[in-house]
Amino acid sequence: SATFAGLLRDALRPRRETVTALRGIDLDVEEGEIMAYAGPNGAGKSTTIKMLAGLLAPDAGTVRALGADPVRDRVRYVGRIGVVFGQRTELWWDHPVSATFGWRRTVWGIPDDVYERSLAFARDLLGLDPFWSASARELSLGQRMRADLALALVGEPRILFLDEPTIGLDALVKQEVLEAIRTLNRERAVTVMITSHDMPDLEQLRARIVLLNAGRIAFDGSFDELRRRLGDRRRLVLETDSAAPPALPGATHLGSEGGRHEYAFDALGTPIPQLLAAAASRARLLDVETHRAPIEDVVADLYRDWRGIDM
Repeated sequence: SATFAGLLRDALRPRRETVTALRGIDLDVEEGEIMAYAGPNGAGKSTTIKMLAGLLAPDAGTVRALGADPVRDRVRYVGRIGVVFGQRTELWWDHPVSATFGWRRTVWGIPDDVYERSLAFARDLLGLDPFWSASARELSLGQRMRADLALALVGEPRILFLDEPTIGLDALVKQEVLEAIRTLNRERAVTVMITSHDMPDLEQLRARIVLLNAGRIAFDGSFDELRRRLGDRRRLVLETDSAAPPALPGATHLGSEGGRHEYAFDALGTPIPQLLAAAASRARLLDVETHRAPIEDVVADLYRDWRGIDM
């Protein structure tokens, strides 16, 4: 049949499509800076990290870090950076954690004093001692991530590239990893470039945020600037003596549970006093609370605006 013939043709001569992962990226990162790099799936985040780590070469343009070309000067360059991919480990699976560190010391030719100093710092910072002699296969996801991050610190790198370092971690381990990153930046002035889909994590780092869309930079600034650009989005929670939510002009009802009602609104368009006055005129208020919209909601709205738009 025609359908079978088409399938056979595609199997023997598959159609190829050229996808441009990054388009005209012009980006400078200052020494000692923490830069969060985010965007929808397929935006080009991991591709950028791989180019900066010397794993990919650009088809056009120039990549420079620490005054070097990451690909052409790879041997000299990789000893001055640390790289962690959250979905891939560098630990030797059937060997003690300590063995991987010893291997890196030998293969990278790290001087004894630098190795001992950086290892002591990393083991203390990330709490490796309880599982230092355990094999990698015995580690929990959180322990593995802490060990991978510590491994990246051996040799005292000047730049740390982190691709989804908190993916899959529980709340406590995530907080420990984020605190370690802040400490490393604050005490050692290490430049950090981190990608993540977890916006609260990135905002907690008080980082500069660069948002990618379709391979282009769509935003570059602070989280406060990002919020201001998208309006002062907030949440209002009312507790009333009725299960029926009062209708509030300028606010969107998100849901109710008993007499507790939650709304979303933009405080730039609908001032909080105006909204509270409207609520008081429509219901008997028992309690009121308001807070900024979660950053992931703000960014998700932005991603929805981008969807289907050719930048």
